[in-house]
Amino acid sequence: MRGASQAKWVVAAVAVALAATACNNDGSSADGSSNGAVNAQGVFSYQSAEPQNPLQPANAMENQGGRIVKQLFMGLVDYDPASGALRNQVADKIETTDAKNYTVTLKSGWTFHDGTPVTAKSFVDSWNWSANTKNNQINSDWFSDIAGYDAVHPEKGDPTAEAMSGLKVVDDTHFTIELTAPVSYFQYKLGYSAFYPLPTGFFADPAGYGQKPVGNGPYKFVSWEHNKAITLAAYDKYAGSNKPKNGGVVFKNYTSGEAAYKDLTSDTLDVLDQVDPTDLPKYKDDLGNRAVDQAQGAIQNISFALYQGDWAGVDKAKVRQGLSMAIDRDTITKTVLNGSRQPADSWVAPGVMGYKAGACGDACKFDPAKAKELIQAGGGVPNNKITIIYNSDGGHKEWVDAVCNSIRQSTGVECLGDPKPDFKTSRDIIRKKQVPSMMRTGWVQDYPLNANFLRDVYGTGASANDAAYSSPEFDKFAQQADEATTVEKTAELYQQAEAVLAKDMPAIPLWYYKTNSGWSKNVQNVKFDSFGNPVYTDVEVKQK
Repeated sequence: MRGASQAKWVVAAVAVALAATACNNDGSSADGSSNGAVNAQGVFSYQSAEPQNPLQPANAMENQGGRIVKQLFMGLVDYDPASGALRNQVADKIETTDAKNYTVTLKSGWTFHDGTPVTAKSFVDSWNWSANTKNNQINSDWFSDIAGYDAVHPEKGDPTAEAMSGLKVVDDTHFTIELTAPVSYFQYKLGYSAFYPLPTGFFADPAGYGQKPVGNGPYKFVSWEHNKAITLAAYDKYAGSNKPKNGGVVFKNYTSGEAAYKDLTSDTLDVLDQVDPTDLPKYKDDLGNRAVDQAQGAIQNISFALYQGDWAGVDKAKVRQGLSMAIDRDTITKTVLNGSRQPADSWVAPGVMGYKAGACGDACKFDPAKAKELIQAGGGVPNNKITIIYNSDGGHKEWVDAVCNSIRQSTGVECLGDPKPDFKTSRDIIRKKQVPSMMRTGWVQDYPLNANFLRDVYGTGASANDAAYSSPEFDKFAQQADEATTVEKTAELYQQAEAVLAKDMPAIPLWYYKTNSGWSKNVQNVKFDSFGNPVYTDVEVKQK
């Protein structure tokens, strides 16, 4: 009954409230629906950017590639977009009595886009390949809970095994998972893209399949015009519960949010990712009830490059705290961001189980005098100057400049934005640990528990640990939390881990995201989930 008790908090924690606004003359209602005639084969477009990596399930940690991989593949479970509740997809059931040993039973009838069946071996082979250090998958550490992970992904040297001992194929529709220790929320992690299955053909040509992926999801791959667009088509033999109500999606690359918004208002782009800061003041007037303004399980941070020697040392935590206190979050979110963000007071987004208001303490409160005092006590900012790397194609310039102005005016520390032309370029620099001092590091939930905002970002060696932060104390609490017997206890122990971040300040929480978006007059029934993504399969293209 462990799964049943866990599902209750997911429903409560991730309920999505769509913005309710008055109807306008396109006939759409407040929930995005419409009574217009629908073209079931119609294709719609979505604002996107060039993925950082090939489209392999365990190689898509960033949003641009991740959102596409999630449409091409489907895992054992996913999350209901309306309630956030965990729901089975390829899995018929996932059973455990101790949160350490799991038996998975698959549904029959699932196929990959090449027509081959999805079997237990499809999952086990995928996980083993993705975990293996020689395959260089960015999300390989998601498998670290499974027994035998160390053999395929040693800290040093070559793997001593090709498969994790904790995975066993029983037959085509059954396999077992053994973890190294109990993880009360493991079933919820299984909804993440790293755990998707792969077809047999993938293993003969991983690079080729990364460019032309073959999945088992609601959409199949059509084309990838690099730096221009990725096109997907609905898969007519898709066996999941979320069958597409349209004929496909074109993910169009944009180098600026302003350009995307202009295309949206002229109906040459159908669904927007996020409204850029310049257009935030007017987008609700422009779009009427086609405008979206709702909560999202995401946070905007700026992180320190702790691998740079100048930022090392215990006293530098005071400097980092001081810089955080030099940022006037309230004014920036109200003015520059036009009320579209909520000032952050912790490293976890509200609505996520385990969110603790005020976890950041005084360090997230604007106090220029205290900021100066702490920076001086910690030995000062190296060279009295910081830079913040960010991608200029994501509408970040205005707030980065505002943050730097606040730091400069409050402390006298020189602060400059360091724009990179696109998301991929900035992520490559961050991934290679080449950031001089600071970087933009936003985070959107992978599953609605504080563990995802904490262990997966600040745990030693975690794939999303861009700051290279390492704290034995934080890791100790994280391990205790993972081994708890209930999800409630897990969340409570992760709050203790979060308290360590308040002392060390490896990243500065700025504000929580909202989904500020909209759609064109060409589409209807557009809804967004708590991850900030449109429910792609529900979008309906109007008959012309």
